[in-house]
Amino acid sequence: MKAKKLKISLLVVIAILIAALGVYSGLHNKKKVQDNKKDTFVVGFDQNFPPFGYKDKNGEFKGFDIDLARECAKRMNKKLVLKPIDWDSKDIELETGNIDCIWNGFTINGREKNYAWTKAYMDNSQVFVVKKDSNINNAKDLAGKVIDVQMDSSAETALKDEDHKDLLKSFSKMQTVGDYNTAMMDLESSAVDAVAMDVFVAKDQIKGREDKFAILKDKISNEKYGVGFEKKNTKLRDLVEEKLIEMKKDKTFAKISKKWFKADVCILK
Repeated sequence: MKAKKLKISLLVVIAILIAALGVYSGLHNKKKVQDNKKDTFVVGFDQNFPPFGYKDKNGEFKGFDIDLARECAKRMNKKLVLKPIDWDSKDIELETGNIDCIWNGFTINGREKNYAWTKAYMDNSQVFVVKKDSNINNAKDLAGKVIDVQMDSSAETALKDEDHKDLLKSFSKMQTVGDYNTAMMDLESSAVDAVAMDVFVAKDQIKGREDKFAILKDKISNEKYGVGFEKKNTKLRDLVEEKLIEMKKDKTFAKISKKWFKADVCILK
């Protein structure tokens, strides 16, 4: 009986030692990840969101926000890691530490308390894109029509707010899609009557196709873009904001902006 008890005790001790080693290993690995992260700047973005972030024909990530992030990482002496994410999973990516920030035409308005934000660096508005021959000339003409929006996008949020309840109610249907490339294909095939999206994205989407598509003059909302971090990650937020302001002062921001928009869109003060 004693031998049996001794055997059980030894097994318990071994199990405790294994568990302790596992905890130590986990902490060690976690510390290793944290140490490695100090040398990297992991930016989460939607790779189907030109001109802010997208994959070009050669499979390379490009865009206005990508260029800003690349310059920012350089000034922070960090290696830039670009991580494409599903837009509706962005919060999970941020909370689990898979990314350091969301930087991709990310609207502050309505999300002020959800993230640690940099100062707004760009104005934006939400608009409708329609087919040019659709006889839809303003928002009122969308009554009884089918509208596409990107899932969890600023356009979807704006159309669901109190100010637009009557407009939303007038639609035959508002449906969500994963990205704006899909939405534009829906519009081109007449599967939907309009797509609600950011104005700069809209301009990029119809570039070279102005004979087929048009942007309605009626704006859904006016918003501002910022870089969003996990709420407690204020140190990295402050550092990125510092570099953005530095880039404004030495005209680097303006140079990048003019490359993509032919104008300086910076609103940083």
